[in-house]
Amino acid sequence: QVHLVESGGGLVQVGDSLRLSCAASGLTFITNAMGWFRQAPGKDRMFIAADAWRGSDTYYADSVKGRFFISRDNDRETAYLQMNSLPPDDSAVYYCAAEPFGTGSVTADQYASWGPGTQVTVSS
Repeated sequence: QVHLVESGGGLVQVGDSLRLSCAASGLTFITNAMGWFRQAPGKDRMFIAADAWRGSDTYYADSVKGRFFISRDNDRETAYLQMNSLPPDDSAVYYCAAEPFGTGSVTADQYASWGPGTQVTVSS
């Protein structure tokens, strides 16, 4: 059974940085594209970042481009989301997701497995 568990969320101040982690088990991590999404109260789940399972292609939402960076450690079966220069609008529950043999889709429906999420709150 696939398990994804996010960690690293918390309460930070405007302009701070956070690094989220997504520990995976029960899947062949190296053959999965990994994606990050977020959902704020009253809003739809929104694509943030993704990578392709093969190669080095990465994709970002326009709102986070240049501030957020996705990476992975295949040996540790862990994906990361480095978040910099955080404003209050980045406050949300952040989810990681896995897409077998994926190309790094921006569409949530393409992802087969999801973590429970981790809360990020940016205080002004």
